[in-house]
Amino acid sequence: MKLFVIGRKNWLFSNTTKGARSSAILYSIIETAKANSLAVENLFDVLSKTENRDMTFWEEYMPWSDDLPDYLYSKPRN
Repeated sequence: MKLFVIGRKNWLFSNTTKGARSSAILYSIIETAKANSLAVENLFDVLSKTENRDMTFWEEYMPWSDDLPDYLYSKPRN
């Protein structure tokens, strides 16, 4: 709940509908990755470096994919 409140405060400064929508999409991706024990930084690093727009590429990086590389998972905290 706390993260949503922080996000809501940040969304107050979205100047356009398009900007607010983009922020919401990124927030959704980040929270979904966290919920599936993925390393968000690693995931965004891989996705930002690709120029592949083919849907099969994107399906490989979905949290439920069997082809998801091991380095995209978060390391367990002790």
